[in-house]
Order: sequence, then C-alpha cells, then structure tokens
Amino acid sequence: MPTSQMGERIRAERERQGISVRALARDVGVSASMISQIETGKSRPSVSTLYAITTALGIPMQDVFVEDGSGGPIPTLLDALGAARGMRLGPHVQPKQRQMLSLDSGVTWERLGALPPLNVDFLQITYAPGGTSSSSGELMRHSGWEYGYLVSGALLLTLGFEEITLEPGDAVSFDSTTPHRYRNESTEPAVGIWFVVANQP
Repeated sequence: MPTSQMGERIRAERERQGISVRALARDVGVSASMISQIETGKSRPSVSTLYAITTALGIPMQDVFVEDGSGGPIPTLLDALGAARGMRLGPHVQPKQRQMLSLDSGVTWERLGALPPLNVDFLQITYAPGGTSSSSGELMRHSGWEYGYLVSGALLLTLGFEEITLEPGDAVSFDSTTPHRYRNESTEPAVGIWFVVANQP
C-alpha cells in the first residue's frame, strides 16, 4: 500500500471528526509536522505511531487502510499493506504473493494469510539489527491479543515492567493492552511468526 493512501485515510478521518493537525499531534505525542508528513505520504510512521494515531481518532487500526469495492474498510489489519490489490489471502500463499509493509523503525511485516472477516493477522515479522516496534522508544498498547514465535535471531520484549529476551524457539502470548515494545539489539535480523487477534467490533 502506498504511504500516501494511508495518509489520505488518516487525514479524511481527522477532518471528518473536526480535529486539527495540532490537536492530533498533541494527543499522539509527536510534532504537527510529523502528522502532516504522514498525511501527505512523505513519512512512514512506526508501528507505535500508527497505533497511537488510530487510538487518538477512536478507530480500529485497519480503518486507515484502503477500501474494498463496496467502499467499506477491509476488516483485517494488513489488507492494505500489500504492494498490489488481489494478493492471495489463502488457503495457499507463496512468498512472492505476500503482502508486505516496511516501517521506518526497521520492521517488516509480511502477511501469511487471512480468513475475512475475522480480525486475526497471521504475520511473519522481521526486525532488522537495531529495529524496534517504537521509533520513539515508548511502549505501545492496543486492543486484542498477541501470540508470537521467534524463528531466528533474538528480540528483547519489554512487557510492562518486565524485560524478556526471546531466542529461537521461544514463544510469547499476552494481552496487547499491556504496554510493550520489541527491540533487536543484535547484529542479525530477528524473524518470527505472529498472530495478532483484534477485538471484534
């Protein structure tokens, strides 16, 4: 999904609610110029910034993405993240058919499949060396639950007041409303398989 399309959806929802750029920036904890750059497609937000924006607007994260043919939002998190429409959702998805999103904080999400209209994201997530789920360093929180399995590399998960080092074969599961952050402090990419289950509307 082009960054400009995501930005257009954010701007449209902000304007629909009568919220100024400055007010949204204050709620999210970033500068007004950052919000403007995201809305015009000049900047790609981090995972945590995307969650913060949608939380401030009071909308599900998937609502900032592209629309389906009926004009309604696609119901799962990464429907709009692929480079092209018509990418396969399943039952069999080959690597070249995956939808992908690279974020500015060194994280790449690849969608492995989906079963609309269930709000479950089946993802391969790669953290480049130094990559983090929060470019600001702050912990993030969102509705739903996360289940993850680390395939290779190492990740440091901050979960509430606890720090957990994940190594290949380690698994995690937790309520996503718990403040959390992932960081790759190693010199090798960290690759894992994640399920993110959103609260049903």
